[in-house]
Amino acid sequence: MTQGATTPAPPAALARLPDLEATLGTALRGKPEALRLAVVCLLARGHLLIEDVPGVGKTTLAQALARSARCGFHRLQFTSDMLPSDVLGVTVYNAQSQAFEFKPGPVFTNFLLADEINRTTPRTQSALLEAMNERQVSIDGRSYPLPEPFMVLATQNPVEHHGTYPLPESQLDRFFLRLRIGYPERASEREIVRGAGGFGVPIQPVLAAEEVLELQAWVSQVTVDDALVDYMLAIVEKTRGHEWLALGVSPRGAQALYRATQALAMIEGRDYATPDDVKRLAVPVFAHRVVVNTRAALAARGADSSDRILEEILTQVEVPL
Repeated sequence: MTQGATTPAPPAALARLPDLEATLGTALRGKPEALRLAVVCLLARGHLLIEDVPGVGKTTLAQALARSARCGFHRLQFTSDMLPSDVLGVTVYNAQSQAFEFKPGPVFTNFLLADEINRTTPRTQSALLEAMNERQVSIDGRSYPLPEPFMVLATQNPVEHHGTYPLPESQLDRFFLRLRIGYPERASEREIVRGAGGFGVPIQPVLAAEEVLELQAWVSQVTVDDALVDYMLAIVEKTRGHEWLALGVSPRGAQALYRATQALAMIEGRDYATPDDVKRLAVPVFAHRVVVNTRAALAARGADSSDRILEEILTQVEVPL
């Protein structure tokens, strides 16, 4: 990182980011891009949605990322009978003190793994909105701040629809990025079959909580040129007027892409973002925020139509020199 006269020294934890990705790679084999995106999300202070078919390592990745930092961690298996109080906590009456006391729920942790989030009802899903957006929880007229750092890592299966409740657009927009893991290559799958990776691998913490916060703060030191910001906004505007999209990218989505490019540049040892960073991150940051319209659905463009539409848009927007 470039240091100016008033710029503080880079955090010492910057040098351990390769160790962080290496540690994650022991749990999830052969998926370096998915690991890089997960670390980008963490350092950009975002929440991560991991969407893929069963058995490819969604929960493994989420749990490994959470355990890679010396922080609080809680896993919730979402089900249809789960209530908001099961996530947030509840106020109970203490007979001894003759007063009501708040009993914090699982959300009061640093990393919350919301496993199969689309299997719980919209009422319970929406209980996470305030926590994800404002990093606090309001119960009975009082607000309770959440620990820092705070990150929600949610998993869902996009193929199976029986007994599920699709996340509404307002909640999807709170997720910083969405990633898909996909099936492993033959060599990596051979290692997995022989017992490498997965839940059985012990994850040694690489970062402490205060180091995560230092790295998150340092992300803002990465320079993003005005021409690059205009490039991002040109992509955003294209999504809002595209014939195949009923809903384009929100300003929150544009902010997310900006922070994501800064985080990616920092991870790769640069103090400046590039157009390649934008092109690499546009789909995972934007694809879950746009809504494909009925015409596109009738044209049978497939389950990954939003990804393909965004890739087309990237070819249509002029890249700054």
